[in-house]
Amino acid sequence: MSPTFAQLGVPEAICDALAKRGITEAFEIQAATLADTMSNRDVCGRAPTGSGKTLAFGIPLVAGVKPAEPKRPRALVLAPTRELAEQITHEIATFSGPVRIHSVYGGVGYEGQIKALRRGVEILVACPGRLEDLIASRHVDLSNVDKVVLDEADRMADMGFMPAVRRILDQTSPKRQTVLFSATLDGDIAKLTRDYQTDPVRHEVGEETPDITSAHHAFWKVDKSDRAGVTSHAVNAVWPAIIFCRTRHGSDRLAKQLGRDGVKAETIHGGRSQRQRSRALNDFAKGRVQALVATDVAARGIHVDGVALVVHYDPPEDHKAYVHRSGRTARAGESGIVLSLVQSDQVRDTNKMQRKIGLNVDFTEPDSAGLRALALKPNPELNQTIDPGSTTDRPERSRGQRSNQSRSSSRPRTRATGGRSRSRDDRRKPSSKSREGAPKGRKPGSRSSTSKSSKAVAGKSRSGPKARHSAQQTTKGNNGGPNRKARRAHLQTKAGERRSA
Repeated sequence: MSPTFAQLGVPEAICDALAKRGITEAFEIQAATLADTMSNRDVCGRAPTGSGKTLAFGIPLVAGVKPAEPKRPRALVLAPTRELAEQITHEIATFSGPVRIHSVYGGVGYEGQIKALRRGVEILVACPGRLEDLIASRHVDLSNVDKVVLDEADRMADMGFMPAVRRILDQTSPKRQTVLFSATLDGDIAKLTRDYQTDPVRHEVGEETPDITSAHHAFWKVDKSDRAGVTSHAVNAVWPAIIFCRTRHGSDRLAKQLGRDGVKAETIHGGRSQRQRSRALNDFAKGRVQALVATDVAARGIHVDGVALVVHYDPPEDHKAYVHRSGRTARAGESGIVLSLVQSDQVRDTNKMQRKIGLNVDFTEPDSAGLRALALKPNPELNQTIDPGSTTDRPERSRGQRSNQSRSSSRPRTRATGGRSRSRDDRRKPSSKSREGAPKGRKPGSRSSTSKSSKAVAGKSRSGPKARHSAQQTTKGNNGGPNRKARRAHLQTKAGERRSA
């Protein structure tokens, strides 16, 4: 049985805040590292994505951080992506109490971040690029930072942030505590540990490729021209899904194709603003869309539990990218499916990749029914199944005891296909029938268009704000629109009614 946070010496106020969210027992990485981090030791931790690292370093930061002066934070968390920085901030804020926490990253304006720094923040969560900009403009000073956390250090190395990370660490207090979490501890990470940590205690949790062993893997042989259609069938069979493309343009193009096939999809890549990326990620997490189409760089910050399917639409750059992409599913003790679409000229490279990560999976023809059956197949280690198609908000369960039961099939679905009932969000949108029923080639202000649209409103029970807005516009067009004859007839009718009254 996992120890409780109270048993690990976590302050009562933090335990109470976590208990309100149903979090009472520690995950393995938390149980392994909390005692050392709370005693101010340097820690070097290897743990897979989704293992609970945020609480492992967030609890000691909140418990031990000192009050900060304006522009001079006392604790710093470095993260490779905007999305991860936001998620860390949100997670820690749920139990931080009076401790102030704020995140800074690119893609958004400086004003809000500068105001927060002027007021003072104890814990600053930052992406290296924006933090260096704020340092250069003298809006933040790191000389008082005596606690530093490097989260997903291997990702920062892969993305070329190591020089910036070293410059930032050089500006913090030389007596700082440095905590590092990474999926791997070799190469650049080993050098970073040697140069910037003092006698670190090392904790390694889980297998080096846990995301590979805990998910079902499938490799489908497809022609390039058939990939979009095959992906639509796969997502309609099992979702929520994250689909990986190589380029921004490819992501946008695929999302449009999926939409034409009736699959609700959003894109997330470096070409979209931070507001757009945040909205897409939130819609995906809330179950408003079936699929998130992403590029590799943007996807490094996606941490959403309950992803049922990962699709490698374009092949990963190497075996490490395959492991990272695949890690978006089968997280936190749950099962999942990883699907690769392989063209004939990619078979040899894919075979080499399989050998490097220890997979031995046959190439098969596309089979959506088989994919759904695979989704319902219990995980041999977890005795667990996933419920493909369930994308609603999931209540938080105790972090120490994850249920082995499959997700309830009685939850409302957001799918508009496959014969399932549609959610409120779906019903607010005009159906494809009503759109197709509108006469083509006519302007909305013409008599024929106005007449038919008013009949459609009267004949169909459409609910929601969009429908009401549409009805109001139609009424306005009938009674006082640009058609002079219709308006004159309407005024004459009104005058006749007044005289008869």
